[in-house]
Amino acid sequence: MIRHPHSIQNLQIRKPGAGTAIGGVVTGQSHVAMEVAAGVLAQGGNAVDAAVSAAFAMSAVEPWNSGIGGIGFLMFRPADTGKVAVVDFGPQAPAALNPAHFPLTGRKGGDLFGWPEVEGNRNVHGALSVAVPGQVAGLSIALDRFGTYAWEAVLEPAAQLADRGLPVDFWSTLKIAAGARDLQRYPSSRDIYLPGGLPPSADSGAPQAFLAMGNLAATIRRLQLKGPGDFYHGALAADIAEDVQALGGVLARKDLEAYEARIVEPHLARYRGAELACAPTGTAGPTLARFLELVEPVLFRPYGADAASFVAYADALRRAYTERLAGTPAGEGPATSTTHLNVVDRHGNMVALTQTLLSSFGSRLVLPRTGILMNNGIMWFDPRPGRPNSIAPGKRPLTNMCPTIVSKDGKGWIAIGASGGRRILPAVAQIMSFVIDHGMDLQTAFHQPRIDASGGDTVEYDPRLPIDVQTALAARFPVKPSEHTIYPSSYACPSAILIDPATGGRTGMSDVMSPWSASIAV
Repeated sequence: MIRHPHSIQNLQIRKPGAGTAIGGVVTGQSHVAMEVAAGVLAQGGNAVDAAVSAAFAMSAVEPWNSGIGGIGFLMFRPADTGKVAVVDFGPQAPAALNPAHFPLTGRKGGDLFGWPEVEGNRNVHGALSVAVPGQVAGLSIALDRFGTYAWEAVLEPAAQLADRGLPVDFWSTLKIAAGARDLQRYPSSRDIYLPGGLPPSADSGAPQAFLAMGNLAATIRRLQLKGPGDFYHGALAADIAEDVQALGGVLARKDLEAYEARIVEPHLARYRGAELACAPTGTAGPTLARFLELVEPVLFRPYGADAASFVAYADALRRAYTERLAGTPAGEGPATSTTHLNVVDRHGNMVALTQTLLSSFGSRLVLPRTGILMNNGIMWFDPRPGRPNSIAPGKRPLTNMCPTIVSKDGKGWIAIGASGGRRILPAVAQIMSFVIDHGMDLQTAFHQPRIDASGGDTVEYDPRLPIDVQTALAARFPVKPSEHTIYPSSYACPSAILIDPATGGRTGMSDVMSPWSASIAV
C-alpha cells in the first residue's frame, strides 16, 4: 500500500551543515565529541589528532555507541601523497571461545542479524558476548603513525568529560531507557545507568544534571599515565580479563597481549572517474564497490533522483546483499551502537572513522574495576556451525562498517560513513550517488529521503518520497513504508565532509535525524 508522507510523524526536520573556504571541518553523531575535534584542529592538530581525541571522548559522551571497550576502522588520506591507509582495529574472538558455549534453542532470535536464538542470548549480552577490544590499540597506532599530538594530550578531553559525567537530557534518557531491560541484568551496569532502578531523567528548569560514569575517568587517567600498552600488557589488562572471567566470560590476558591492530591497504574501486578507498575485506567496503559496479551502467538523470534511480538502487542493493549474505538471515532487530565521524584539517588531510560496541550498550556489561562498557562482538558471528562466518576461537567476523574516502582528479573529495548495522551500506551508497550522479550538494543529499534494501526481499522506503517513486518500487519489489523518525530509526545515521575540487572549500553534514549530531567548521 502506498503511504502518504507524515502518516505517523507530522513534522519536518532540517539540520544545517558547516562550511569553510580554507579551514578544517569535523562532523559526527556527538556534538560534544565534535567540539573536542574542532578544538584540536583550532590548536594546530591535524586530522588524525582530532579524530583520535574525539574517538576517545565518545566513551564518556556517547557510551552506548562506542568507546574503549569497542573496535573499529580508521581511514586516513594524507593530502601530500593521497595514499589512503586503513587502521584496522576490528573484532577478534578470544582464544578460549568455544562454539559449544552457544547452544541453539531452536527458535528464531531477536538480535540485529536475525540469527537463530542462542540459549540465554549469551552471544548478544553478557561476558561471553565480548570480543577482544581493539580501539585503544588502533587509535594509538593511528596517532603514532599519522598524528602529531602526544598520547596524553589526545586523552585529556576524554578524561575531563568522564570526570564530569554523562549529560542527562531527553536523548540520553531515551537511549538508557531503551537498553534498560538488559542493563539491569548486570549490577555494575545497573548501578551506573539505572540509579534507583530507573533511567535518569532531567527535571524541567533544573540545572544540567550529569550521570557519574563509575571508574571510567580513573581508567582513562591510567591510560594517559601508563600508555596504551597497559591496556594489553599491564595491570589494566589484568583488571579487564579478571572482571570478564569473574562474570562468566573467557576473554583472557593472553587475548589482550596477542591482539594486534594493523595498518592495511584499502579496497580500491573506481566509479565514474572517481577513486574510492573503502575499508577492506571483513567490512561492507567491498560490497559498496560491488553496488557501484552494478549501477555504473545506469544513465541517471542529473539534478534530482527520480523513480528510475531508486529502482536501480533497490535492484543493485538487493543483488549486492544477496552475494554478501549468501546463507545468512536478513535480520530485523534492535539498533546498533556504532558511531561515525569525519575530519578534514586545514592542509586537506582526511579521516573517516567508524567505531562501535555493536549493539546499543554493546554487551550491556560495565566492568566493575575499570568502568569500561564492553562490546558484544561475538554477535557478529553466525551461531550455526559449519558456515563461513561461524563462531570460532581467535577468528575475526564479518562486520558492517563502511568508512570511505573518495578522491577525484588526484585530490581528496569526500569522507563518508555511517552507523546503523546493515543499513550503513545503503545510506553511504545512495548519498554518494546523489552527489556523483545527480550533482546534489551535500546538504541536499543528506535531506533527500532514501530507501533501504539491506537483506531479504523487502525494500523499505521513506514515505516522503514522491508517489511515483513509491509506485515504481512497489511494481518491482515487495515494499514496506518506513518513516525516518528520530527513534526508533529505520535508516542509518550518515555523516560526511566534501572538499570542492574546484575551490577547495569544505562542507560537512551530519545525520539530520540524530539529535546530538553536528558539523563544525574551524
